[in-house]
Amino acid sequence: MSSSQIENLVSMLNQIANNNNYKKTDEETAKVVANHVKRFWARSMKENILKYAANDGAQLSPTIKLALAQL
Repeated sequence: MSSSQIENLVSMLNQIANNNNYKKTDEETAKVVANHVKRFWARSMKENILKYAANDGAQLSPTIKLALAQL
């Protein structure tokens, strides 16, 4: 997967988290993000972001890392 595709996935995750972090803890936001990814992302997208998280993950926020751990 190219770096621009990873950047796009990270950007989408950040948008999901930002849209759902009002008045919530990081754990609650991570649960919402994980549920969204489970329901709406294609298997290939999930596999690619999980692979990125396992190999590098430098661009992922702690909240996103919590969400990906739930997948």
